[in-house]
Amino acid sequence: MIGQKLRAGDNHESRLHAVLHEELDLDKAQEAQIDRLESEFAERRKLLDGRLRQANAQLAQAIEREHTYGPAVERAVDQSHMAMGELQKATLRHVFSMRAVLRPDQARRFDSAVAHALTTPPEE
Repeated sequence: MIGQKLRAGDNHESRLHAVLHEELDLDKAQEAQIDRLESEFAERRKLLDGRLRQANAQLAQAIEREHTYGPAVERAVDQSHMAMGELQKATLRHVFSMRAVLRPDQARRFDSAVAHALTTPPEE
């Protein structure tokens, strides 16, 4: 999931951040726009991460109560998936909003970095 693949602090996110800020030769206006977008997304992400943690806590409680894949566990799984989906959608909107700031040559390199982040297995 892109929301997990591009998580803050994650190696893939760090690599994407490095490409964006160190390898694309952004001009000052682009830097300012992207900094604003990143700041706005950081706030949105906190909210979405909180929702995901809450959904996972509800899942844990349902598992402790039912000790089987019962109706409460199923509802909690659905809530967790909804929270993950919202994070994924928000992350994609953020990626595309940053891409919109880039010149075509920069966008091609950014696209390659995004594809690499999504297809490279995590380091263990």
